Formats: sequence, structure tokens, C-alpha cells
Amino acid sequence: MIVDPLFWLAAIPGVLVFGIAKGGFGGGLGIVTVPLMALAIPPAQAAAILLPTLLVMDLGTLWAYWGRWDRALMRFLLPAGLAGTAIGTLTFRLLTVTHLKLVLGAIAIGFVLHRAALWRSLPRMVAPSKPKGVFWATISGFTSFIAHAGGAPMSVYLLPLRLAPAVMVGTTSVFFAAMNWSKLLPYWWLGLFSAQNLATSAALVPVGVAGVGLGVWLHRRVREALFYRLVYAFLLLTGLKLLYDGLGL
Repeated sequence: MIVDPLFWLAAIPGVLVFGIAKGGFGGGLGIVTVPLMALAIPPAQAAAILLPTLLVMDLGTLWAYWGRWDRALMRFLLPAGLAGTAIGTLTFRLLTVTHLKLVLGAIAIGFVLHRAALWRSLPRMVAPSKPKGVFWATISGFTSFIAHAGGAPMSVYLLPLRLAPAVMVGTTSVFFAAMNWSKLLPYWWLGLFSAQNLATSAALVPVGVAGVGLGVWLHRRVREALFYRLVYAFLLLTGLKLLYDGLGL
């Protein structure tokens, strides 16, 4: 198990935040967890440590939102997301986390600013587009594989659909649970599951589970309009954080 105090100072709040986001509060806020852990350890090791913890957290979110996902969306989002994880498997050794942070940060910030500028002129609900869904789900599967950072790309597609909050959280819960389970064999094939990483992950599981419970509690006590405002705000902050790190400021 990792004993460096700096790692635990970064990992505990990072995993707690990811759990809160998985519980339905904060949207793509969990995207910051791997970059935060990477302050103390290599990014690839951070991703490997986080994955088993995420699998346990996924069980909690699936239980809390079971049956509340949009089945029509999942028919094309899931295959596209799995294609993205396959791309991530093949390119994992080629891409730097710095490049990924810059791309994700630009996507998140650009989306929020675009929606804010056109908010009054757009309808309250946008009809689902299969081509757009396939594109963003593929990007999400890819970024999820590289750094467990698929929340922002999926938010770009799902937020304009104005799904009921519980349905949106349920849909993303099923999607990312599938993505996370699909990473197990590729991560093993890439040699990321050392005994030290697995022991460290096990120690972080209670933190993640507590975060999921807190996220579910917050989600059930926030009004729908406020929920979406908070998600957009969190997404903007996430994008700014990623750009800041990617530019090395």
C-alpha cells in the first residue's frame, strides 16, 4: 500500500468528490479526481488505483437509481462508449495526460459558455440526436478509459435533453458502470494492477461509498432547476481546473 502522506491528502478528498458526483450531485465533478491524485503519483497509477474503487461505487449508484435510466438512449450510447474504451486501450501508451486535460477542459468550458450565451433563444428541451450521442459517447468512453474523465463529454450530450434529474443520473450510472467493468481486462493487460495499487484501492473504498451516499442525499434535496444550474457551474469549474493543469500554470 502507498504510504506517502501527500498521496492520501490528495486521494481522500478526490475519491470523496467522485463518490458525491456518482451519487447524483455535481455532474462531471469527478473528472478532477485522477488529476488530483496525479499530484503525488503517476497518472496511469492513479487511474489503476481508482478503478476498483469505482466498481464498488457503481454498485451503490446502480442500487440507488435502479430502473431509472433511459433505455432508448442506452441502445446507442453503450456500444459507442465501448468503442471508445477500445480506442483508449490501443492508444493508452501514446497519449499524455497533459493533452487530455487540455482537450477536456476546452470541451467543458466551451459547452457551458455556448449554452449560457444562447440559453434564452434555445428551447428548454432538445430532441435526442443519435449521431451526436454516438460521437459524444465514444469520446466519453475514450476519456473514461484514459483518466476516468468521461463525465464532461457525456454532459455535453445529455444536459440539453433536459432529462429528469433521476433519469439523467440513472442513465449515466449505467453507462459508466459498463465502461468501468469493460476496463478491467485492458488494465490488467497493460500491467496496471500491482499488489500495491490494489491494496491502496481497497483502503479507499469506504471513502468512495460514503461519497456516493452523500451525493444521493444531496440529489434528493435539490430542486430540478437548481440541480441543472449547479451541474453547469461544476462543469465550468472542472474545465477551468483541467485547462489550468494542462497549461502548467
